Amino acid sequence: MMQIIAMLTMLIDHIGYIFFPGEMGWRIVGRIAFPIYCYMLVQGHIHTSSRPRYLRRLLWIALLTQIPYNLALDPGGWNVVFTLLLSALVLFVLDKLPNPWYGIPVVILAFVLMDRLPLDYNAYGLLLVLIFRYVRSYWMILAHFLLNSFYLFYYGWTVQMLSIVPTLLIAGAPGFWRLLEQKRLPRWIWWSFYPLHLAALALVKILYFQEWVTIDWRSLFTI
Repeated sequence: MMQIIAMLTMLIDHIGYIFFPGEMGWRIVGRIAFPIYCYMLVQGHIHTSSRPRYLRRLLWIALLTQIPYNLALDPGGWNVVFTLLLSALVLFVLDKLPNPWYGIPVVILAFVLMDRLPLDYNAYGLLLVLIFRYVRSYWMILAHFLLNSFYLFYYGWTVQMLSIVPTLLIAGAPGFWRLLEQKRLPRWIWWSFYPLHLAALALVKILYFQEWVTIDWRSLFTI
């Protein structure tokens, strides 16, 4: 159920972004998706039998998704799987460090890099992943709220405040959340939905608007 909620709300968000840019209701619903993906990334990092293989899988999905993402959503940006991949790499490095304090410069360096790269969600994604990894119980809600407040104040991400809804369930109603986690989709559906739905939306977008999208390759490789 949790995976289905994430996929459907993401699909609604992307449909609204492409075809109904003036109607914020689509984007509001879409705020539910990204925190679930961040939470699932952390769970995958914790429970996977092979973290290198998990990272390679993320890399392949990111690469397969990139052109559909550029054609459907952002001609000059990197798709969100790259954001998740870099966040997973940070978790991987942090777990290898002999002293937790050594992780501070690692996180700062990753934050600066991800904030400068044209990544979907930028360093916000990294910070949310770290919250799900290291913060527990109701402190998780407070940390997510402070993160959203920071991005609201400095970047004007008003609608992003609603992304706290999944975190309220994860931390505030863990029994209900575990119930949602009990039934899972086949792995191939969960992993393939992101690139496939973007490829379909890109095709519909090109046919609907009768206009080809030019990918801004220079922007992709500019820091």
